[in-house]
Amino acid sequence: MPPTMNATRAGRLSDLLLRRLPLPPNDLLRDATYRRLWVSILISSLGGQITLLALPLTAAVLLHASPTEMGFLSAAELAPYVIFGLPAGVWLDRAPKLPIYVVGELAIAVAVGSVPLAWFVWHLSIVWLCLVGFLIGTVNTIAGSAAQIVLTQIVPRERLVEAHAKNTLANSAAEVMGPGAAGALIKLFGPPVALLADVILLLSSAVILRGIRVVETVSSSGEAFIPAMMNGVRFVRGNVLLVAMAVTVGAWQFFNQTATVVQILLATRVLGISAKGVGLSYIALGIGTVGASALGNRVAARIGSGPMLVLGFVLSGLGWVLLAVAPASAFGVVAYALMLLLFGVGAVFIFVNFLSLRQAVTPAPMLGRMTTTMRWLSLLPGVPGALWGGWLGEHVSLRAALGFAGLGSLLLALCAWRITAIRSIRTLPSAVHAPH
Repeated sequence: MPPTMNATRAGRLSDLLLRRLPLPPNDLLRDATYRRLWVSILISSLGGQITLLALPLTAAVLLHASPTEMGFLSAAELAPYVIFGLPAGVWLDRAPKLPIYVVGELAIAVAVGSVPLAWFVWHLSIVWLCLVGFLIGTVNTIAGSAAQIVLTQIVPRERLVEAHAKNTLANSAAEVMGPGAAGALIKLFGPPVALLADVILLLSSAVILRGIRVVETVSSSGEAFIPAMMNGVRFVRGNVLLVAMAVTVGAWQFFNQTATVVQILLATRVLGISAKGVGLSYIALGIGTVGASALGNRVAARIGSGPMLVLGFVLSGLGWVLLAVAPASAFGVVAYALMLLLFGVGAVFIFVNFLSLRQAVTPAPMLGRMTTTMRWLSLLPGVPGALWGGWLGEHVSLRAALGFAGLGSLLLALCAWRITAIRSIRTLPSAVHAPH
């Protein structure tokens, strides 16, 4: 039976199961279009969990990458946001977003599938993985932004926090189920071959997305490309909340990438955790994100979207500090899982509100340029963060890199709390007019 037919049937089965759940009458999952998008996100996220583990484990365990090489690998995935982020926004505002989203899923499947192919023919290297990472980052820069805009064409703006929370719940469910499956696949076939499962899931996701019907918002402005791009930058610059979030989340991304580069190396080389053990530890990440996603709406309603974002900085920072001082013993293994759990909760608290707030204040014709400008600003610090983490890990110690990231994130939380534009946000604001 053709894979596309299997994927279509899987989508219909998931759709049927979701409709049978005891959902509230006004739940977003009762909407057929959103439900199909949610199923696609779940399937794609399951595959993403395999790549999340298998790609760095391939570098760390099979290719014996140094901390500096791990830094280059992470930087390669982030560099496309810096290079292509701003121009991609102008293009997205002038093109249908859903087809770009679908093609992006297919392109990542090709990139991921090239890793086991290179392994089979004995040509796999750190350089190859960096090229794959760069291609994945390029697709995520464009298609990832398109995916965020597609959501705003399906869901009313006043329900964006709920939609992002449910999308995060899909990601979280994948983070609970995925690591165990990924660990088993890695143990049976090795990290490179395990990536083939992600290829299959990405193809399935693309097929499901093709069945979605949305009313696309495409700009008909005859404005020249460069002025249109700068118009998006000016829109972000003119909004105090967007600037505050770009600065704080960008700083957090610096610390996040510093920690990400070294944490698997510390787990495998200092704490002595096996590749399968690393995979099983990632279940804690899923538990954290599931819990945070399920409670996200209530937490935002009780303390406000801005304070919830700051709390995310605190929780992730605490996790990195904990792992930095964890001993090479059974407690160290527990500390690694606990770090992932705290990071999962913190990341959900950060991004559910980061995404919802920026979309709520942006008019539809400006969404593409705002999205890519904000992603460019917030991910730009991640490149030097990854390189800095690799340098610290190799020339000082892996623990020093994690300690730096954790303490930096805690200090960032204190600074962010002092920014009135963030601290005072309790509910989603209304969209403002785009500059002409």
